[in-house]
Amino acid sequence: MSIIQGKVTSETSKIAIIISRFNEFINENLLRGAVDTLNRIGNIHYNNITVIKIPGAYEIPIIANKIASLKKYDGIITLGTIIKGETMHFEILSGIVSTKISEISINHNIPITLGILITNTIEQAINRAGNKFGNKGNEAALSLLETINVLKIL
Repeated sequence: MSIIQGKVTSETSKIAIIISRFNEFINENLLRGAVDTLNRIGNIHYNNITVIKIPGAYEIPIIANKIASLKKYDGIITLGTIIKGETMHFEILSGIVSTKISEISINHNIPITLGILITNTIEQAINRAGNKFGNKGNEAALSLLETINVLKIL
């Protein structure tokens, strides 16, 4: 039996992080978590991490597509927060963004992790950005590191 499993250290990898400024007070915690994980656990030097700040979650796919097409990075982390409101905007936005990110990842053969919080309330978002339920930025970074290394093995 052969088992392929990636490690989480990836010293030479170059990582792009796309982060939405909308709900910035939450997203900055996600960013801190992701960068901390990349640096401390992944052993990735800060010079190999590029942070791209954009207006909102809707703009993430086009930026991810551009970054993926450059073939300059080993992986992309997407960070943002989509909180349910009183209209259908929440359902449409979250579906489009997550589907497009997955398509871009597959089409360009680059790992892209979804560190975008999709929650019903602001409290849920805060709890998933470093409060009660961990930090989804950390989780997105760990998943990316392991996926990069599995792809290298394959």
